[in-house]
Order: sequence, then structure tokens, then C-alpha cells
Amino acid sequence: MNRRRHAIATLTVVCALTVLASPALTLQAAAAPLPPGPPAQPKKTLEEVRKEIDGLYRQAAAATDAYNLAEEKAKEQSDEIVKLARQIVAGQEKIDDLKARAGAAARAQYRNGGLPDGAQFVLTNDPQLFLDNAGRLKEGHKATKDLLAEMTSTQALLTAYAKDASLNWTKLEANRVKQAKAKKEINGKIEAAKKLESQLAAEERARLLRLEEQAQYKAQTAWLDSGVLKGLSEKATPAGKRAVEFATAQIGKPYVWGAEGPGSYDCSGLTQSAWAAAGHPIPRTSQEQWRLLPHVDIKDMRPGDLIVYYKDATHIGMYVGNGAIVHAPRPGRNVTIAGAGSMEILGVVRPE
Repeated sequence: MNRRRHAIATLTVVCALTVLASPALTLQAAAAPLPPGPPAQPKKTLEEVRKEIDGLYRQAAAATDAYNLAEEKAKEQSDEIVKLARQIVAGQEKIDDLKARAGAAARAQYRNGGLPDGAQFVLTNDPQLFLDNAGRLKEGHKATKDLLAEMTSTQALLTAYAKDASLNWTKLEANRVKQAKAKKEINGKIEAAKKLESQLAAEERARLLRLEEQAQYKAQTAWLDSGVLKGLSEKATPAGKRAVEFATAQIGKPYVWGAEGPGSYDCSGLTQSAWAAAGHPIPRTSQEQWRLLPHVDIKDMRPGDLIVYYKDATHIGMYVGNGAIVHAPRPGRNVTIAGAGSMEILGVVRPE
């Protein structure tokens, strides 16, 4: 009995000590320093945000050029497939006609005991009649030979048309894949830029626009101060004048990537449409316009010429004189007049 009472007392003391010790342990745990978390990211300056947004729109412009080029190639391949299909149909009709003519000749030869028409007359005892019909037989033999040669040639063309159609179809599908990939990239970059801008307060967005304008003004001023306009011709050719008139008439219409008018444009869609209106078709993308159109020195530039921007030729505008361009800037902006030197100039091309 005493042993049991002693065990109970011991247990009571242990429990009491545990209860008394618990708050102290809790306080110790609370007082222990927490492991350091990741360092807080420094807040970006508005100028850094502006450059990031500008970079995203530049990347979207590059993807837009890829999209437009793939679309143009897809159109060309679709047109070529239609053309080849017509040629295949016409070739098959010709083959059918040649086969019918060859069959008629074979049936006639069968009726004559295996001899072609005219051969019967060769067997005559009349020398003159023999000579006359021998010539006809020779002509008939040549006609049959020509018929077979034409059939062989037409069949070879049909095979080539079918091969070309298959090749163009493969290219068409490849360009559709490129379009889809570029479209996804464009939308991703534009959405990222919009998200960055939407996170700014209204006052910050207004300051962001001012920073953008100030950067353009600074670049334009430096460009003008270089004396680039000295001696520059302000006279456009008749075609150049028509192109400028068309482009400036689009001022205020929104930029939409991939658009060629009439309600909206991207940068190269505007320049292409303007020069098409002037009677001079040019390539679809800014990169192709830079690559394929004649280059001119900036000191020889005149209204109607196209100024290509950035090292990757992802933007283009039309020079309108007095150091200005008309262009479709980027998503969220409208066709407008801007300083020709407000962006990094790659070079100048002339559609005429």
C-alpha cells in the first residue's frame, strides 16, 4: 500500500514539473529567431518598367514579322496548289484525249489486218499511187510517234505537278505551324506588357507615357542636331506623294498586329498598303522590305522612302518630310506622326 502511494506521488510530481516547464519551453521557442527568408526584391524604377514594356513590345513586333511572313508564304503556297490542281485536271483531260486518239488508231489498224490506214494503198501495182500513199503512210507513222511522245510528255508533267503540289502542301502546313507559334508568342508578349502597365497606378501610367515621350524627344533632338536634314530633298516623286497621302490618311486608326487595313494596320501593313495604293507592290514584312528593296543613303532620303528601325529590322515607317515619319507604333497606339530619329535607325529603303 505504501509502495502504491509512493508511485502515485512520484507520478504527480512528474506531471506537475512537466506542466510547469511547458510555458518556459513555449516562450523559448517563440523567442528563437526564424530562418532568414528570401531577400525582398527591390522595386523597379518607372524607367526600368518603361524599358521592360518597350522590350516586350519589340519582341511582339519580331514575332509579328514572323507571323506575317508565314502568312504570306502560306497564301503563296495555297495559290500555287490551286494552280497546280488546275494544271493536273487539264493534263488529265489531255491524257484522256490522247488515249482516245491512240485507241482509235489502234482499232483502225486492227480492222486493216494489223496495217495502219494508208498501208493498204502501198501494196497497189500503180507506181504513182504507191508513191503518193507511201508519203501519207510516212506522215501517219510520224503522227502516231508524235502522239505517243506527247502522251509520255504530258504524263511526266502530271507527275511533276503532283510532286510540286505535295511539296507545296508540306510547306503550307509548316507555315501554318509557324503562324500558330508566332501568334502564341505575340499574344504572350502583349499580355505581359499590358499586365506590367496595369499594375501601375493611374499617376504612374501618366508618368510612364511622359517618360516614353521624353525618350523619343531626346533621340529625335540628337538626330536633328547631327545635321542630317541639311541638303535633304523634301520633294517627293508622284508615286511617293500618293504613298504619303495614303499613309497620312490612316492617322488615328489603331495598330493591330497582322492587319493590312482598311480599318487597322501593323507597321509594315501600313507601308505595304500605302505603296500598293501608289502602284508599287512591295513585300509584306518590315524585314523583307529591308532585305529586298533598294537601300539609299539617309542623306539622299526623300518623302515616300521607308525608314527601317532596330538591328533586327522589326519596325518601319514612311518618311513624310521635315524630319518626320508616319507609322503604326505598337499595340495600344494609333497610326501617328513621329520624329524620324526617335528610334534606332537601321537604314532607308526606296520602293520605287
